[in-house]
Amino acid sequence: MIKRSDFPILKRKINGRPLVYFDNASTVQKPGAVIKSLVDYYERHNANVHRGMSPLAAEVTRLYEESRQTVAAFIGAAPAEIIFTRGTTESINLVARTWGDRELRAGDIVILSLAEHHANIIPWLQLRDRIGIRLEYIPLHADGTWNMAAAKKLLDHKRAKLLAVSQVSNVLGIINPLAELLKLARCRGLVTLVDAAQSIAHLQINVQELACDFLVFSGHKIGGPTGIGVLFGRREILAALPPFLGGGEMIMEVTTKSFSVKEAPFRFEAGTPNIAGAIGLGAACRYLNKLDNRIIRARERELTAYFLKKIRTLRFIKILGTAKGKVPIFSLVIKNMHAHDAADLLGQEGIILRSGHHCAQPLHDFFQVPASLRASLSFYNTFQEIDFFVARLRELYQAFAIKPVKAFKKRAGF
Repeated sequence: MIKRSDFPILKRKINGRPLVYFDNASTVQKPGAVIKSLVDYYERHNANVHRGMSPLAAEVTRLYEESRQTVAAFIGAAPAEIIFTRGTTESINLVARTWGDRELRAGDIVILSLAEHHANIIPWLQLRDRIGIRLEYIPLHADGTWNMAAAKKLLDHKRAKLLAVSQVSNVLGIINPLAELLKLARCRGLVTLVDAAQSIAHLQINVQELACDFLVFSGHKIGGPTGIGVLFGRREILAALPPFLGGGEMIMEVTTKSFSVKEAPFRFEAGTPNIAGAIGLGAACRYLNKLDNRIIRARERELTAYFLKKIRTLRFIKILGTAKGKVPIFSLVIKNMHAHDAADLLGQEGIILRSGHHCAQPLHDFFQVPASLRASLSFYNTFQEIDFFVARLRELYQAFAIKPVKAFKKRAGF
């Protein structure tokens, strides 16, 4: 059963207005169970993991590894295949710096899509600059969906080695045809990486069914703490990779002239990890497991349909991308009003949104707009909040919009 009361921050008011939190694609609010797990760790258990013989050290190590088991089960993986990182960004960088440096050569091709988050572009650009790989991008149709015919041609290139794509666009909310593309990539011998940063909150993910080689996501996207993330890697691939960072905990033995490392996942978790974050992420997974996944998905489908119905009554609004096959993420362009101005003014009404290019400049360049106003919903949002947002948006436009500029109208599709 979905209960808004599980999320303490939703009781807040801003300037006397109830908080309307529509920035869930950026970070999801934390249920009380997660907050309690953090307080409990610091008040009752605080110690380091995997070291020390004290009762506290034993307790913390147990809690930390139980969270690894919980997270593994959450995505259908084995605990040894789960590496705790700082988030999606670090997870992708880890793959680029270990698998990429080890396996790729000058002229090899990494295939991305034009709709990727910067976190799934920059590490590969850096690898290109280091060793001379090539990047190829799956082009998009006008509605933001993948051009699958072009994607298949890219996969057929004899130098194609890695497919690294997002399951859901953080700008468009489109659920990409990932299973089909992964199957094609496997048949051609490519290694695959799935960016699940946006899909993890909206779709039930099983890495065994996807049959991907790597999958990454951030804990704060599903109600966990910030600063904790996950890299799933198939056991046999992880076993062959060198460490990402060197230091304490990831070693078996160190001399003045050499060192040996532990097996995965520990060889990739150098130093003191984000213990509280990992425990909090486990608590977030357990909280979501207690909710009926079918109810959550049905609720989000209802919110998506209702939002689209209401936003279509505003003729001065254009939604980027298709309205079909998506999760409740909507990037809006307001006729003759910059997204930053809209976000600022709506924020004063207690409506929290995201403005800008959302770390996806190539995608915004494709749509020929400098920025968009993103409203992203979670299962705890309400129809009443959508009504309030649409009403305030209409008032805002009537009060502040200026005479249309032809170039802007043409660019934004009005």
